[in-house]
Amino acid sequence: MKQDIQSTEDIELLVDHFYSKVMQSSALRPFFKDLNWEEHLPRMKQFWRFILLDEAGYTENVTNKHLHMPLTKELFTDWLFLFHQTVDEYFEGPKASLAKTRATLIGLGIQGKMNLLED
Repeated sequence: MKQDIQSTEDIELLVDHFYSKVMQSSALRPFFKDLNWEEHLPRMKQFWRFILLDEAGYTENVTNKHLHMPLTKELFTDWLFLFHQTVDEYFEGPKASLAKTRATLIGLGIQGKMNLLED
């Protein structure tokens, strides 16, 4: 049986493996290939510790960080699929479910602000 997300180490595993999958995606890789990973990964780990472990200190606006990007509904679907897949691969339990729910809500929120939810 898999364990739930409980620790900083769990967050590190989730984020590292998720972004490894992202970088293997021909659709998503272009959005991440020029990132400074030494800055980005620690911020993403801090974000998920804030969301899942109630660690204080994350103050950036995730939505605003993405509004300038040429994203599509399909790219959000791909991103979310890989995130859910990574969570399911390593974890199960309330925090794992919360991670997937929050990722889904964040994606929907950004798409809504970008008017990508309208058909």
